[in-house]
Amino acid sequence: MKPNFTKFPLLFISLVLCLITCKTPVNNKAEKKADNNWIEELTIEQLQKGYKEGKYTVKDVVKVYLDRITELDKNGPQLNSVIEINPDALNIAENLENEAVAGKPEGPLYGVPVILKDNIDTHDKMPTTAGATVLRNSFPKSDSFVAKKLREAGAIIIAKSNLSEWANFRATPSSSGWSGVGGQTKNPYVLDRNPCGSSSGSGVAVSANLCMVAIGTETDGSIVCPSNNNGIVGIKPTVGLLSRSGIIPISFTQDTPGPMGRTVEDVAITLGALTGIDSSDSKTLASQGKYQTDYTKYLKKDALKGKRIGLLKKAMGFSDKVDNLMNKTVAYLKANGTEIIEIEFPKGENYEEAESKVLFYEFKDGLNKYLAGLGSDSPVKNLKELIEFNNSDTIELKYFNQNIFEQAEKKGDLNSTEYKKALATMLKATREDGIDKVMNLYKLDAIMAPTGSPACKTDLILGDHSVGGSSSLAAISGYPAITVPMGFIDNLPVGVTFFGRAWSEPLLLEIAYSYEQGTKHRKTPKYIVSD
Repeated sequence: MKPNFTKFPLLFISLVLCLITCKTPVNNKAEKKADNNWIEELTIEQLQKGYKEGKYTVKDVVKVYLDRITELDKNGPQLNSVIEINPDALNIAENLENEAVAGKPEGPLYGVPVILKDNIDTHDKMPTTAGATVLRNSFPKSDSFVAKKLREAGAIIIAKSNLSEWANFRATPSSSGWSGVGGQTKNPYVLDRNPCGSSSGSGVAVSANLCMVAIGTETDGSIVCPSNNNGIVGIKPTVGLLSRSGIIPISFTQDTPGPMGRTVEDVAITLGALTGIDSSDSKTLASQGKYQTDYTKYLKKDALKGKRIGLLKKAMGFSDKVDNLMNKTVAYLKANGTEIIEIEFPKGENYEEAESKVLFYEFKDGLNKYLAGLGSDSPVKNLKELIEFNNSDTIELKYFNQNIFEQAEKKGDLNSTEYKKALATMLKATREDGIDKVMNLYKLDAIMAPTGSPACKTDLILGDHSVGGSSSLAAISGYPAITVPMGFIDNLPVGVTFFGRAWSEPLLLEIAYSYEQGTKHRKTPKYIVSD
C-alpha cells in the first residue's frame, strides 16, 4: 500500500526539504576533508600570493591547518606528530592581519603557519617538554631565539611537534618518534613504519601538510633522517648560523636548529629569517659576515652545470635498492653538467667513538644548566634528579631504559682531559683531516651520499633497526648538509644528502634546488595501513 502524503502535508514537505538539504554524516566528513585539500603542497610563495590577491586570510589558513591536525593527527590515521596545539593561534593570526591593515611591514614569513619541535622554548601557553613527562608542565619564561625570529618574520607558531624523547639521547635501543608525553609518531606513507628522529613530529607534520614548514634540531641525523623518511627537504646548517639559546641541549659543539619543508625554496626562505648574532650563544659570533637574511637568490635551476661533487662510496652498499636510486641520481647530475668524482675518506682516528664521549660530557653540562635556568618551577634541578624521577615514573621506562643518561651522569665537567682529547680528535678527523682535506684534494663544490634507508617498521620491543645513514661527517664537524627526496622504494621515500665546508649553505642550496626542480620526486603521503 502506498502512503497517502496528502493526508500529512507537513510531513511530506519536511521529507522533501530534508532530501534536498540533508547529508549523511559520512558525506559531511568526506566533504570536510575535501574542503582543505587545496592547502596541500602549497608553498610560501603561493600562500603569500593568495593573501595579496585576497583569496583567503591568515586566519582562514591557520584554521585549515588546525582542522587538518584534528583530522589527520588526532583522528583518521592518528599520525601523532603534534604534541601541543597553540590555543592562541587563531587570535595571533587575526592580530597579524590587523597589523598588516594598519600598515606594519610584512616579514618574509608573513602568515606562514609553523610547527616547532618541542625542545624549543616558546613563551606562551604551550609547555616545552622534550617529550618527557617530568617537563609536562614546564613553561619557559622567554622565547627561544628561534621562536623570537619566527614571530618577528610574521610566522604563526601553531603547535609544538612530538619528538624522540630528549632528542633521542636517553636510551639505546629506542624507538624514534616515541616520547612519554606524545607517544609514538607514525610515518605518513606507511603507518607502521618509523618516522625517524629525533625531529620526528616536525618531519611528519610537514609531509602530511599540517603546517607550511617546521623547525627541527639536529645533533647527529635528527633533521636529515626524519626528512629522508618523510619525503621532505631538511637543512642542517653550519653550527653557529642559527642560535641554540632556549633549546634543550645535547651538545654545545654539534647542536643546531634547522628548517624542514616540502621544497628547497621554502627551506631557504625560512633559513634566512632565522639567522643572526645572539649574545646568548657564543657559537653565533663566528657567523658574523657569513650569515645572510635572504638565501633565495641562490635558487637557480641550472646550477648543476660545472659543479664538481664527490660521491662518498663508503656511505653506499647497505642496500641494492638505495644504490640503484643513487646511481640514477648520479646519472641525472652528470647529464646536467655535473662532474662526479668517487671519493674515499682517509682512514684516521675513530671520530664516532670520540663523538660519543663528547656528547656524554656536553649533555650533562648543558642539561644541568638548562634545568637550573628553569628556576623553582622545574621539578628536577639536574640530570641526577631526572634519572631518579624516571625510575619512579610509570610511563618513562615502560619500553626502554635510560642507559645514556646514566653514562652521562658518570662523566666529570668540561675541564676533563678525556673530554678535551675526544673533542680535538673528532674535530680534526672530520674537518682538517676529513671534509676540508678531501674537498681541497679533489677541488669539490660538495659531497653527496644517500641520506639513509627506507623507513624500518616501528618496534617498541627491540627499537630502531634501520640501516645506512650519512649524517655523521657533517654533524660531527659542525658543517652544513641538506637532504632532498630522490625517489621511492616500496611506497617509502629516500633522500640524497649534499654536504660541504663550513658556511657553504648558498652552494648547497644551489645544488639541491637545481636537482629538486629537475626531478620533482616529492609525493604527498597516502597513509597506507600496511605495505
